[in-house]
Amino acid sequence: MKSNKAGNWRRWILWGLLALVIVIQLIPVERGNPPVETTIGAPEAVMAILRSACYDCHSNESHWPWYSYVAPVSWLIAHDVEEGREHLNFSTWNRFSDKDRVELREEIWEEVEEGEMPLAIYLPLHPEAELSESQKATLRSWALGSAHSGNRDARLEPSQARSGEEHQDASHETH
Repeated sequence: MKSNKAGNWRRWILWGLLALVIVIQLIPVERGNPPVETTIGAPEAVMAILRSACYDCHSNESHWPWYSYVAPVSWLIAHDVEEGREHLNFSTWNRFSDKDRVELREEIWEEVEEGEMPLAIYLPLHPEAELSESQKATLRSWALGSAHSGNRDARLEPSQARSGEEHQDASHETH
């Protein structure tokens, strides 16, 4: 008789957990991509690195994979993107002074060099974001040499700025 009661409790617990998982899917999460105001004007090799390793959290061009629509993972991803954009948003690069941009580039390199970025939790589902030594050298050269290179940051006119939604890459949506 005891094993039957234990089985009933387990069944009720499983049904309760299933109901909870279904109900939490109804909690809305903001996954928007505000308009892109600017581009940073880095060399194409640097832009390719930044787009593959940084832009999902640090721009208004985030790609929202299928699992970003499943709670509670969706909450974590939305929170990470919100924090990433608050700290550094490449889509609003124009809001920073030239001095701040130089400091930000140096900080970008420091984060990469110390292994803080990209986040370790991001890499298993985004292996393309893991930087090779060659990519790190390219990023380091840009980040630390940009103050003296004469490389000016490009700026888009509002009519030229792409919204993040228009910039969706179908290959990233399946990650």
